[in-house]
Amino acid sequence: MLAVKKHGPILEPTDLDFEKTAVLNPAVWQDGQTVHLLYRAIDEDHVSRIGYARLDGPRAVAQRSISPIIVPEYDYEMRGVEDPRVVRIGDTFYMTYVAHDGKNAVTCYATSPDLLHWNKHGVISPKFTYHEAEKLMRDAHVKDAYFLFASYYEEAAGFDVRPWHKDFILFPRKIGGRFIMLQRILPDIQIVFFNDFADLTEQFWSAYLQNLSQYVILENKHWFETRNIGGGCVPVETDEGWIMIFHTVEETNKGRTYHACAALLDKENPVRVLGRLHEPLFSPEEEWERSGFVSNVVFPTGAAQFGDSLYIYYGAADKRIAVAEVSITELIAEMLNPEKRHPQAFVHRHI
Repeated sequence: MLAVKKHGPILEPTDLDFEKTAVLNPAVWQDGQTVHLLYRAIDEDHVSRIGYARLDGPRAVAQRSISPIIVPEYDYEMRGVEDPRVVRIGDTFYMTYVAHDGKNAVTCYATSPDLLHWNKHGVISPKFTYHEAEKLMRDAHVKDAYFLFASYYEEAAGFDVRPWHKDFILFPRKIGGRFIMLQRILPDIQIVFFNDFADLTEQFWSAYLQNLSQYVILENKHWFETRNIGGGCVPVETDEGWIMIFHTVEETNKGRTYHACAALLDKENPVRVLGRLHEPLFSPEEEWERSGFVSNVVFPTGAAQFGDSLYIYYGAADKRIAVAEVSITELIAEMLNPEKRHPQAFVHRHI
């Protein structure tokens, strides 16, 4: 069995107005022994903002801002800015985050020279409706679950609802001169290649959806993935490949349970999945993971490396931020274990 050590919560809600209800799902940037957390904070009206904390080492809180560093400013953000992920490419920090207007969840991006002062660049996910997306996906030969999710959101929010776009996660370096980004159009995880953010036009997304099956790198297959899977942490580069920590959703008649899982992607061709876990990396077992704003949730969104240890930062029950530790060597060995390879689990192609 792969050993995962849970260190428990490191950030809890406070009496500050912007984070009274919950803190969760942090972006992580590591600079040597310093770990920066840019986390989602929820107020009493359930509006999200992004707060900031700095750690000395993997767990000791050294600084925590008393005010958010990113707040809703535009109509499409009126119900919150959520779930950031951060990378640095060259001298620029890139943040992708979810904006919510009370009906639509879309992905935006922002840039910064220093992690604290951000310039927003607007929406980068498709602006057409789920109904329009369904027509495009008809040519993509995707499984029926894609259309079931479209119908689910259309019934809940109306036929003008946009695709539920979340978990846009940049790789921390370009490959072949192109940006690489993970994304989730329910129920799977897909990959996106582009030269510049200006390329992410409606024409780009129309062509993308018409060929969506080509870009799926992981499908939901296992008992703990019965509803869907989605992105998690920024991929971690190792000699063996990119460690991709992601989340899964198990759905039963008793409700949903969110788990953490992992896969290993080829370093220069991340469409190629080299291995993956076939059981959860960890699951909500502790009281602080099973009871909260949304119960039975572990939602990994950031990682830091100290020696052979990978520290995974995650939202616990959508109320607090916790951290778990796993050996990188042991995790890679488990993902590559030939005795645990799942038939047809891996993609061997190049895009």
